[in-house]
Amino acid sequence: MILVDTSVLTGYLKGQDDAKTLLFDELLTRNIPFGISPYTLQEVLQGARNEKDYQRLREYLSTQVIYFLPEEISTYEKAAQLYFDLRRKGLTPRSTIDILIALTALENKLMLLHNDRDFDLMAEQMKELKILRIL
Repeated sequence: MILVDTSVLTGYLKGQDDAKTLLFDELLTRNIPFGISPYTLQEVLQGARNEKDYQRLREYLSTQVIYFLPEEISTYEKAAQLYFDLRRKGLTPRSTIDILIALTALENKLMLLHNDRDFDLMAEQMKELKILRIL
């Protein structure tokens, strides 16, 4: 199973042609199961240009599988620990949301499809974070 990050989904929806959006297109063509996190849902919606765009995106996103993290204090402690450990190793992620997306992939045992160099840097330090590179 695959978790698609905001960076790929927004690029795909904007019609960008790069290695990651083409890989996502291949997922769709081959009917390979994937999903998004609620953080990706939020990021995509907040990027809408106008009300019509917002409603169109909301409708599309409502058809997607959403992978959640447990709503427990321990989940956010784990996310904070990941951030802390990465920072101690010399890597300060630019986005707390990226930590939550990475943790969503880890907790749900999903490969992550992204187009954000922070995830590659995280995966170098977090061997359990699996990045989808090819099908």
